Amino acid sequence: MIKQTLLGEFLYEAENTRKLLKAIPDSALDFKPSEVNWTTAQLASHIAEVYNWFEYTFNQDVFDMGTYVYDKGDISKAENIVAKFEENVSKAQHAIEISDESSYFNEWKMETNGNSIFPPMPKIQVIRSFLYNHLYHHRGELVVYLRSTGNKVPGLYGPTADDKF
Repeated sequence: MIKQTLLGEFLYEAENTRKLLKAIPDSALDFKPSEVNWTTAQLASHIAEVYNWFEYTFNQDVFDMGTYVYDKGDISKAENIVAKFEENVSKAQHAIEISDESSYFNEWKMETNGNSIFPPMPKIQVIRSFLYNHLYHHRGELVVYLRSTGNKVPGLYGPTADDKF
C-alpha cells in the first residue's frame, strides 16, 4: 500500500517536472540569479539527476557517494537535459516498482568512503525528504529562474499567472 501511494505521487510529480523542464528555453540556460547560485542548466541538470538517486535509496540501505558517478550529460541544450531526465525518471520508476515495502523502515544512510554524510534514518523518511521534497524544492527554484528570465511557467497545481482565466 505504501509503495502504490509513493508510485502514484511519483508519476504525478514526474509529469510536473517534465512540464517544467520542457519550459526551459536554451536562451535561459546560462542565467544565474547571483554568483553563489547555479545556472539554470546546472539546476535543471541537478533536478534530472536526483531521479537517478531513487535506485540507491529505495533498494539499498547505504548510498555511497564516494563511488557514485554523477552523469549530468551535455547541458548545453535544454532538450539534452530533458533527455537525461527521461532516462533517469524511467530508472526511478522501475526502482520504486521493484522495491520491497518491508525495507521502507530499514535504517538508511549516506556516506562517502565510510564516513557518514547524513545521520542514519528510516528509509521512508529519506524517500520523502531526500528524494521527493528535495525535487519539489529545486523545482520551486527553477520556477523563479524562469520568471526571472521572462519566460512562462507551466501550471503544476493549477493555472499560473501566465494562464488566461
